[in-house]
This record gives sequence, C-alpha cells and structure tokens, in this order.
Amino acid sequence: MTGALGDSTKMSNGSHDNHFKMANDSVNFASRTSQGSYSDSSSDDGVPLSAKLKVEPSPRDKPRNSKYKESSSEDDVPLSSKLSHGNSSQKKAYEHGSESSDDDVPLSAKLKKTFMKRKSEPSYDRPAKKIRMSESNVKYRAKPDVKSEPTTPNKKAKVEEEEVWKWWEEKAKDGGAKWRFLEHKGPVFASPYERLPSDIKFHYEGKRIVLSDEAEEVAGFYARMLDHEYTSKEAFNTNFFRDWQKVMTEEEKRTIRHLDKCDFVEMAEYFKKKTEERKNMTKEEKQALKEANQQLVNEYGFCTLDGHKQRVGNFRIEPPGLFRGRGDHPKMGMLKKRVLPEDVTINCSKDSAIPVPPKGHKWKEVRFDNTVTWLACWVENVQGNFKYVMLNASSRLKGEKDWKKYETARKLHKLIDKIRDDYRADFKHKEMRIRQRAVALYFIDKLALRAGNEKDDDEADTVGCCSLRYEHIKLHEQMNDKQYVVEFDFPGKDSIRYQNAVPVPKRVFKNLKLFLKNKQDGDDLFDRLNTTVLNQYLRELMDGLSAKVFRTYNASRTLEEQLEMLTALSDLVATKVLSYNRANRAVAILCNHQRSVPKTFAKSMENLQKKVDAKKEQISDVTREAKQIKADYKKMKQASMKVQYEKLKKRLSTLKEQLMKLQVQATDKDENKEIALGTSKLNYLDPRITVAW
Repeated sequence: MTGALGDSTKMSNGSHDNHFKMANDSVNFASRTSQGSYSDSSSDDGVPLSAKLKVEPSPRDKPRNSKYKESSSEDDVPLSSKLSHGNSSQKKAYEHGSESSDDDVPLSAKLKKTFMKRKSEPSYDRPAKKIRMSESNVKYRAKPDVKSEPTTPNKKAKVEEEEVWKWWEEKAKDGGAKWRFLEHKGPVFASPYERLPSDIKFHYEGKRIVLSDEAEEVAGFYARMLDHEYTSKEAFNTNFFRDWQKVMTEEEKRTIRHLDKCDFVEMAEYFKKKTEERKNMTKEEKQALKEANQQLVNEYGFCTLDGHKQRVGNFRIEPPGLFRGRGDHPKMGMLKKRVLPEDVTINCSKDSAIPVPPKGHKWKEVRFDNTVTWLACWVENVQGNFKYVMLNASSRLKGEKDWKKYETARKLHKLIDKIRDDYRADFKHKEMRIRQRAVALYFIDKLALRAGNEKDDDEADTVGCCSLRYEHIKLHEQMNDKQYVVEFDFPGKDSIRYQNAVPVPKRVFKNLKLFLKNKQDGDDLFDRLNTTVLNQYLRELMDGLSAKVFRTYNASRTLEEQLEMLTALSDLVATKVLSYNRANRAVAILCNHQRSVPKTFAKSMENLQKKVDAKKEQISDVTREAKQIKADYKKMKQASMKVQYEKLKKRLSTLKEQLMKLQVQATDKDENKEIALGTSKLNYLDPRITVAW
C-alpha cells in the first residue's frame, strides 16, 4: 500500500475521522476500574477482550475522549452519534452502512477531484529491441565488483518521485490476470562452498579426519551452533547426524559412527574469529561491502511489471544450513540443502528476456503464467513447502492484495453486529455442533485466535481455536475478583506460548463445561468442529470472510481506538511516537505477537541511561551558569550579560527537550522488549488509519 498511502489522506478529506466505528465502551487502558467481568448481557460484546488489558498511557491534560458521552446505556450507539456537535458531514471510512453504495467503486473514485482525471493506459509492449544476456556475461551472482554510482539526495528524491506508479487509478484487470508484462533477472544463489584453511582441523576420537567438501560444509553448520542451546537437544543432534551421514563418503560413514565422539571445537573457534573480523571491519571495508550489496540490488532487486520498475522482495535464495524451527520442532537439526537452478521454476512473460541461469546450469522450468504473482519458486527439502520470490511490499501486486484485505475487514465491520447476534443466539442452540461453532467463533472474534489446523506427527504441535484440547483450558467460576474466567495455556503459531485468563459470558462458560464433560488430556475441546467447517460457515455469512479477517478487523479497530485515547494534538512528536507504539503494542498483545528479549537489550539500555545521565548533568551545569549570570546582571546591569542569559535560557530549553526525548525513547524500548510490533504493523493494521491519525 506504499503507493496508495501517499494519497490516502485525500480520501479522508484531511480529517481525523475514524476508519472504524468505535463502540463507546472501549476501555481506557490507564483507568480500568469497575468493569471487572463479562456478564450474560452483551453490553460490551462489541469490545475485543484485548481492550481489557491494562496499558499505561502517558498522562494527558485534556484526554481526547473527554467529549464522549459516558452513558452505559448507549453501548451499541456509534461513536459518531455520541460526539458533541461537529462536522457531521465528514464520512467515516468504517461507518455502519455508509459505503454500501460504493463497495465496488475503485479506490481512484474516492480521491479528491484533482486526482480524478485518469491517465491514459500505459503501454505494456516490451521495448522494440530486447537483448538476451549471454551465458558468458552471467556471474554466479555472489560478489559483484562494480561499484554503484553515488546519488545525491535531491537527485534520488526526484527519481523516486518520477517512479511513483499510481496503479490504484487504473482499471482492474479481467479474467484473473495479475499482470500483462513481467521481466526480471531471476534469483541470486548462495556462493559456492569454500573449504576451511588447512590448519583448521576436525577430530574424531582424538584423531584428525580430513572431510570431503560436502561433509565439511555440513560439519561447519553444526560447529557454528556449538554454543547454542539447540546442540544440547536430542532431536536436533539425532536429525543432524542422520542427514550429515547422507552426504559423507563411504569411508567417512565407516569411520564417523557417533556424534558424541566428534570434536568441532577448532572449527567453532575459526567461525567465531571470522565473526569478530566482520564486526571489526574498517569503515572503508564496510563501505565496499555496502556498495557491492547495492550493486546486487540494482541488478537483481528490480523487475519490470506492466511497463513499470518494481522492487523485488526476497531475490536472494536462502543458503544451506540446519533447520531450527520454533519450539520443540520434530525436524530441528535436519539439513536444509543447497538450492540449485535445477530446483527453480521461473515465471515471466513470453515476450520478455528470460533470465539466464548461472553458467553450467539450467532452470527446472520456465513458465508464462500471469495468473500468479511469484517470479520464481522451488520446494524446500525439510518440510516440502513451496518457497517463492515475490515482489516487495511496496509493489503494485502486494498493494492490491493488501487493499482487498483491508476492504474485506471494512466490509466485516458493516456485518459484525449481526454476526455477533447470531453466534450469541447459537450459544443456546439444541445441536451441540452449532454451540461449539458459536463458542469457537466467539473466541476468534474476541481473542483474535487463529482458526488452527490439524497437525501431522512430523510437524510442531501448535494449536489454534479449532484444535484446542482438554489440557489447554481451565475454567474458574471466580478468579481475581472476576466471574466465569477461562484460563488458556497452549503453544500458538511458531510455538509461541499463548497464556491468557479472560472473563466470558455465563452462557459461554456453561457451554465450555459441557464440552469438557467426560473428556481427558488429548481430547479435542471442539470435537464436532474443524477449520474447514468453520470457514465454510463464515463464507456463507460474507464473501471472503475467514478467521484471519476477524484478526485484521479487530487489530485495526484496536489501533484506532487506542490512538484516539492516547494522543493529544498538543503532544510533542516524541510523545506521539510513544503513544503510537503503545497503541501498536495493544494490538501486538491482542494478536500474541511476542519475542524474546534481545541479547543486546541490557547493553542498549545501559548506553541510553548514560546518555540520560549526561544530559541531566549538562542541564545542571547550564542552570547553574544561568543563575550566576542573572545574579551578576542584577548587580552590574551590563547589556552583554542579558544577551548571554537569554542564550543560556534557550540552550536550557533545548537540553530539556533532548532529555525528554531520551527518556521517552528509554520508556518505549523497555515497554516493547518482549513485544514484536512489526508483525501487526505489516500484516494486520490498515495503513489508512495511521495516515488519518
């Protein structure tokens, strides 16, 4: 949506209107007091349970939500009708029913009149003369030698401005076609393996063994991880040794029989030394490496799509290594094999210059399929999944996909009240399968849980809503002064633990007790429901509706509500950034986007604290000097002293502002040390909300 963002403010008529209708019962994270539990009444069913999480906002002299009415009897009344007299003509992007008449209108029709004039369709014909690259000119795409030409900031800005493609103003393509013309250079492969220096030795049972190239490369993967916790896990070691033996020669297999008799220490020390050397590179060496990487980006990081230059996302194919996985993945330690051109399928236009494979190689296949958006694909050997080279997030294809995703979420907003009424009514349905579906949908809506799929034995045991088991929930009629609390504890996506204790309506609580009756560990909570059945039902409610749409909708809605509550127009920019990150954090908590504390966190905070202390000392010195000058001026009345005093006052003001920014930065860093903000920002938050804010 990068291209669309530039004009999205025009769509909102410059207002700060909300893109979602916000219920008046949204909870201020700073002042959660009396509302401790859900009751059977649906007075706050419109609020995601994430809104009950306590997040401390920065203090506000004039809270932005002070003009909202507080009547609890108006829980289902749109926020717009509760505001004091304002500009009622301004249209809310997520207002109930307000856009039913223009759902099929292209985005361009919603721009201001100055942008309504559509440019003529660009020519998608290839250039008159295309020169096919010869194999003799093709390198293995690992270490380019040509330096990139430096570009001045003004020139760069001008080039970027010229290259903006307003694809949202063009007519939609027919027949499922994603593009008319596609040309690219293909992917960049990992560099060939270089043997270790002859003085770096591998030992088995105390004796030096000279390994073959392939065996030495795989041994190096393990040596790099020697100090990592993975190498202490039985599954990792078992899988590694089995795959390592597959690449050994027959003689090596006969000699190397047990992993615990292998000595990788010298290899590990060598790799540590190389890592330190990279860290201690000179400024000139770093610049040379940067220029080489930029040259690679310039050559392979762009493609031509329908006559426009577009950035390619992941054009580098992942190098070989050992599979880690998340949590206790049963395949951890397995060898991720080197991907060769013979494994890769290329997709481009028939009339384009087909990418030339590295010398001595050929592509697995070349396709001309304009109904897909990938440029190249292959199957990785560990899990058998397809991997793709796709366009960058700023590209037209990704922008169109994101736009449709967020439009679907806005469409859900118009139907959400009816959907909630329906599943609440189904809590009492006579059929058990309908009750289970209703409770599962309640969890997906309120907790932003993923739907969850059944897992094979060779996959990590991760859980979603439909695959919850008996051992994953506990019921408490009373817990922490709250009634009817459900306590969740299960491994979510990427084996990230989901722990949450939430109050639920009494009817949901009773149904859960019924679902758990006569069951034990290992039994499914929703034994009459699966994701296929659930998604089929959701599609009947709304075209394109799925569990993920609920996550997108509730995430974007939570962001908008938090921004409204946490920010004031009078705030400094640094404070607004902190408020935005706090709103983003509320979404990340809702979606369970966690991360482990970075290894550099403590050192980073220590350095930041040193800067804060130094700034405080500067303020103290300047304050003391200003007081002395002021006292001297009162005695001597010299004009120069007054000028000096005014300069010190200005300096003091600047220092205090710098101190405040450092303190805000420290607070922000500390609050988000275990929360991953990027995932929700990239995948779940409608960017138009941020632009409007």
